[in-house]
Amino acid sequence: MSNATIVSVFSLSGLSDTTTKQRVTLFSFTLLCYCVILLANGALIVTIILEEKLHEPMYIFLCNLCFNSLYGTSGFYPKFLFDLLSNTISYTGCLLQVFVIYSYVASDFSILTLMAYDRCVAICRPLEYHSVMTKHRVVLLMCFSRLLPFFCLTIVMIITSKLELCGSRIEKLYCENWAILKLSCNSITTNNIVGFIVIFFYFGHDLFIMCSYVQLVKSAFKSREGKRKFMQTCVPHLLCLLNVTVALLFDLMYARYGTSSVSQSVKNFMAVQFLMIPPILNPIIYGLKLTQVRNSFLSLCTDNRQVKGSG
Repeated sequence: MSNATIVSVFSLSGLSDTTTKQRVTLFSFTLLCYCVILLANGALIVTIILEEKLHEPMYIFLCNLCFNSLYGTSGFYPKFLFDLLSNTISYTGCLLQVFVIYSYVASDFSILTLMAYDRCVAICRPLEYHSVMTKHRVVLLMCFSRLLPFFCLTIVMIITSKLELCGSRIEKLYCENWAILKLSCNSITTNNIVGFIVIFFYFGHDLFIMCSYVQLVKSAFKSREGKRKFMQTCVPHLLCLLNVTVALLFDLMYARYGTSSVSQSVKNFMAVQFLMIPPILNPIIYGLKLTQVRNSFLSLCTDNRQVKGSG
């Protein structure tokens, strides 16, 4: 307790061993990744908003997923680009970054669960689909998928903010809750219990999705039309779920149980892959696989060229 200090600034040491040349290369690559994320997710959002025939629950949830990717990555990329010049972050800024990144991940699981529920109703109960997935229910489900993660992470951050810290050095590229907990002078038992409850709750979403897909497979493969629907709309969803789950599990397991003998560059990659791979692949997977989305996007691009040509 005597070693406790009032921490106003955290030092992020993930880039401490990089040279100036490496930082320039990393800056260029990171900026390129962020631009691809903005363009890919932005294009899908705009396409769904402008095309009235895409104003259906599945596409609305997809739009929400892309918006969530923009929200989550905004908590990392701009700050990381700045960190290539300065490796510090304020105490408040650090807690805010943790909140944004963690709530982004939790919201991703919530949205993917809603998408699984939507597909389950569409394929298993097609005649009741429009009476079940009403506009009112879709809005409620979307609000729930955003507000519940915010509520859970607010509790986590309040508990974390009460800790007395004995250091200010975070050995990562960005702030994360476990890295802050390791700096605590006090017992973190309460934090661990709450953290594991939140983790198991959201990975429980995976279990729900798997159970729903057992029902989907049973129902879909009874007819050729059902099989076609499953392959077209459910396979992209499963790929996105696998993408997010594997990337996040890597980060969670390594952060808590990883060995210190691993090189810093490998640590850095494992720390950022869930902020890089899912936000890039998700819109590409859906954009290429879903015929209506792909055709609508190409139609909008063609219409814009015609307008420019006639002008």
